[in-house]
Amino acid sequence: MKTMELGQGWPWEAMLPRTAEEIAEETSFTSGLANIRAINKAYRAQDESNLWPINNRFNVTERAIRQVRKLSGEIGGLYGLEYCYALEAAMSHIVNSAV
Repeated sequence: MKTMELGQGWPWEAMLPRTAEEIAEETSFTSGLANIRAINKAYRAQDESNLWPINNRFNVTERAIRQVRKLSGEIGGLYGLEYCYALEAAMSHIVNSAV
């Protein structure tokens, strides 16, 4: 029996959230502040904060963006994949600490 891997045409693949690597690649044509804005827009577009246990308390994506902006300012800037990884880590930390 032949099995299909991700990326080979499963119909539900369009519903999967994009990974940090995919978002960074899609926004790599921009630089500086435009890159950060494009990444934030992509994360907001796939935001599902209302579906998780911390519902009605705050938006995880927005809180993570604020935290990473602050961190980025303190260390001199995060862009591209580093910024995406920082957002993923912040969102994970927020969700796990709220449970």
